[in-house]
Amino acid sequence: MGMTYGYVRISSMDQNEDRQMIAMNDVGVLESNIFIDKQSGKDFNRPEYMKMCRLLKEGDLLYILSIDRLGRNYEEIQNQWRILTKEIGIDVSVIDMPLLDTRRDKDLMGTFIADLVLQILSFVSESERENIKKRQEQGIAAAKARGVRFGRPEKPVPDDFGTIIKSWEKGKISFDEAVAKCGFSSATFYRKLREYRLQKKK
Repeated sequence: MGMTYGYVRISSMDQNEDRQMIAMNDVGVLESNIFIDKQSGKDFNRPEYMKMCRLLKEGDLLYILSIDRLGRNYEEIQNQWRILTKEIGIDVSVIDMPLLDTRRDKDLMGTFIADLVLQILSFVSESERENIKKRQEQGIAAAKARGVRFGRPEKPVPDDFGTIIKSWEKGKISFDEAVAKCGFSSATFYRKLREYRLQKKK
């Protein structure tokens, strides 16, 4: 009898894997055999997933809670399913979708139904990823239109910026000292310098 593993994926550090871990515990997967990735499902370049795949051997069993935890790219899900079940020769059980359990109904009709369900669910998974991405883009665009700024707030120009520039131009302080006095990066310093000189010309 082979080993039993569990794979858990959450798409960001803000999500919680508790629901998936409880499901793994319910089906008897040892915590030491559960692999967790905290990143997008757009592809399979995930450290824990790849680590797990290197351990898998024919006859092993892999549990995942739902097909979207495996991935969110239609073609990639199909390809990985084939690699896992055909090339490596393991069984896969999708807890939320009992029809996707390769241990059952291994006859032609059972395989056909499982393949059909996999295609539908993986298509839905990718569609949902695209919808999430679109909603995020629309939300960001709407926020920008309202004047919301993203990223770190920009550091204000110091009151003595003009004095610092003059000291640097006269060689009284080095470039690094000028940048440090302003608290800017080099790129920001040059950008603020250009803006300052343009203002002076007006």
